[in-house]
Amino acid sequence: MTGSAGGPPVEELADADLLAAHVAGDPDAFGVLFRRHRDRLWAVALRTTGDREEAADALQEAMVAAFRRAASFRGEAQVTTWLHRIVVNACLDRLRRNRTRAARPLPDDLEEYAARGAVTGQPDSGGAGVDPEARVLGAERRELVLRALAQLPVEQRAALVLVDMEGLPVEEAARVLDCPAGTVKSRCSRGRARLAGLLAAADVVGHDPRGGTGGGTRGGTGHGLPPSHSRGAGNGPTSPDPSPEGGVPR
Repeated sequence: MTGSAGGPPVEELADADLLAAHVAGDPDAFGVLFRRHRDRLWAVALRTTGDREEAADALQEAMVAAFRRAASFRGEAQVTTWLHRIVVNACLDRLRRNRTRAARPLPDDLEEYAARGAVTGQPDSGGAGVDPEARVLGAERRELVLRALAQLPVEQRAALVLVDMEGLPVEEAARVLDCPAGTVKSRCSRGRARLAGLLAAADVVGHDPRGGTGGGTRGGTGHGLPPSHSRGAGNGPTSPDPSPEGGVPR
């Protein structure tokens, strides 16, 4: 695909230019933008809801909203921040509507797919040099962390997902959640404390959920969430397309 008036290919346009092209009527621009950030948006939706069906519905609702509201983007934040805000709001809306529904079991491959879009995800080593028992224990700890995360109030969960699991700076998370940075810090602090208690009850405090031990985490709480990493400005890395079966909704 080539841009209009002999410009660069649509795939090479920056996020803001893609959004502008979509508003101007380019039929391909929004699809390129979504594919570029799909994995990460799916990771946020899946970790925030803890349920694949809810995450898929929330992501679909969010992308329809973003498609229709693209003209409202004013460039006051990064496009990725704008997209994250729409996705998180869609997730929180669904969670609040469904507070009383029976808890569903977490999907077995939640973390596998969630990790593909996260900046804190680690490359797969293919298991080389990894003790099989350690890999099993690491998977069990990840599941415990995710189950504990699902027990937090939705606002605390969203803050922890963005800051501790997705690696967003507090200021950017505040823009996504549309609240002061101090509120994000407070939600993270309360969420970490509550999460530490839940993990202590499960006897996993101080363990890295990806297999390590004694990996003290943010604030020394030992809650087992991956440490956050501030990321620079600009577009995040594009992850490989997930498999069509059981992966990110297409």
